[in-house]
Amino acid sequence: MLASDARLRLLHAMAIGGEVRAGELALAAGMTQQAASNHLQRLVDRRICANRRVGAAIMYRIVDPCVATLLNYGVCLAEPPCRIEGM
Repeated sequence: MLASDARLRLLHAMAIGGEVRAGELALAAGMTQQAASNHLQRLVDRRICANRRVGAAIMYRIVDPCVATLLNYGVCLAEPPCRIEGM
């Protein structure tokens, strides 16, 4: 489920923005709304994310705490290590 770079981009946008509109997620991930909706539905089906309707908009958020932790570790590993003075 998390091997898809498209889904990781969507999850990253939610990790940064909290609860985010579907259209904004598609824009942030550089995807069409239809493609984003398909990926988001798979994430909801697996209970990684949840959604709710607010007027005409559908809002998505990460609900699985393990996913947020994994994303943080991924960012940590992708960034250059910090230098510690005296070492």
